Amino acid sequence: MSTDQELKELVKEKYGEIASQSREQNASSCCGGTSCCSPAVDYTIMAEDYTKLSGYVADADLGLGCGLPTEFAQIKSGDTVVDLGSGAGNDAFVARSIVGEQGRVIGIDMTEAMIEKARANAEKLQFTNVEFRLGDIEHMPIEDTIADVVVSNCVMNLVPDKQKAFAETFRILKRGGHFSISDIVLKGELPPALKNAAEMYAGCVAGAQQMDDYLATIRNAGFTNITVQKEREIHIPSEILINYMSLDQLSEYKKSGVGIYSITVYADKQ
Repeated sequence: MSTDQELKELVKEKYGEIASQSREQNASSCCGGTSCCSPAVDYTIMAEDYTKLSGYVADADLGLGCGLPTEFAQIKSGDTVVDLGSGAGNDAFVARSIVGEQGRVIGIDMTEAMIEKARANAEKLQFTNVEFRLGDIEHMPIEDTIADVVVSNCVMNLVPDKQKAFAETFRILKRGGHFSISDIVLKGELPPALKNAAEMYAGCVAGAQQMDDYLATIRNAGFTNITVQKEREIHIPSEILINYMSLDQLSEYKKSGVGIYSITVYADKQ
């Protein structure tokens, strides 16, 4: 993968495949792909448990997240919430349970199959204040200063131009609005074999930034009061890693101190 467009097409292809499967089927691959690791390995090592959150819809939960951004998002009744990379609608429906009938939720996803799945879920639930729009997070199909809150779950790490994506997030937020975003970041450099693995990129981590760079990207987009609300190290089993490196490389990697982390980040638009 050498260009941003090729990376986007890869992600769309992989997540299009995921949209056609159940959570149980997706659990046979490391991060929602279809061939990147042993069927015995459950990719939900990245995900967290949504089932106790108000508004949870099992049919919308494909297990693709790496945090619970809505839990930290300080959403209020009547808010307009935008969910970036909304998938089958999981976070959007949780947000909807908080904003209530007077609020509004807009999900954006660049994968047509995911949009279709999310819309079908919303129709089945008879939600009239939740909508899903097909679009690119780097060029959002949404008006300026519309959102009180933006949420996103393990999606920004898949976007090639993160600076543009956060600039777009800033654009759609109202003054005084904020975001809460869960994502995958790195501490230390991943081995080249991992960074160049297409399946790993589409699934989870090879598109992730260094944590300090990620926070700097947010700051450069104009956000203030940037706070890491939660940090959790991700331990990827050797059964997955051995698909991308030799035993010697795996041993060196485990000794290196390099870490893969799920973080949930808050920031304000003043």
